[in-house]
Amino acid sequence: MSADTRTKLLAGALRTLTEQGLAKTSARTIAATAGVNQALVFYHFGSVDELLAAACQYGAEQRVAHYRERFARVGSVAELLELGRELHTEERAAGHVAVLAQLLAGAQTQPRLAPATAAGLGSWIEEIETVLARVLAGTPIAAFVDVAGLSRALAAGFVGLELYEGVDPDGALAALDALEQLSGLVGVLEDLGPVAQRAVRARLRRSTGRRGRNDPRSGA
Repeated sequence: MSADTRTKLLAGALRTLTEQGLAKTSARTIAATAGVNQALVFYHFGSVDELLAAACQYGAEQRVAHYRERFARVGSVAELLELGRELHTEERAAGHVAVLAQLLAGAQTQPRLAPATAAGLGSWIEEIETVLARVLAGTPIAAFVDVAGLSRALAAGFVGLELYEGVDPDGALAALDALEQLSGLVGVLEDLGPVAQRAVRARLRRSTGRRGRNDPRSGA
């Protein structure tokens, strides 16, 4: 029964965030949504912030697990971005991206939310990083892409699109289209012959080498 109550509170916290926003999320509103006594929030989690932190991780793990088989079937950057577009539509409609965006914003003023919110986003990043490493392997740009950094950029970008889409839906759509154009470029590079691919690698190597020498952090 205790585990069942915890699950009800975690789900209730996520639903309250979705329907009422962070500002109106409290022990009372969460308990009412979960259908339990308000005192159980503090019995199981100690505070509302700790419940929200746990709910963020719980929600992210549930959503990533829901898509894991679809991630496993991705065979190219284009397919990954196509899945990303589907995820954006589905998660936005369900309010899940909005919850993560609110928690990211709340973590700026409530430090206790930060580690769990980062961990929740990290669940998505880990899945994206696994797919990117697989689909970029053997491509001309594989040696020049920071897969871990790119995975974080993509995850953060999709959360940001949730906020941006609210004020500029056409702009958000254009951003997704631009990402798909980049995936097309990767496809073109993959279709090049061996000689052309070596030339591309050499040019990229020179380019990244120049950036390293000119980067003030390099000490050069």
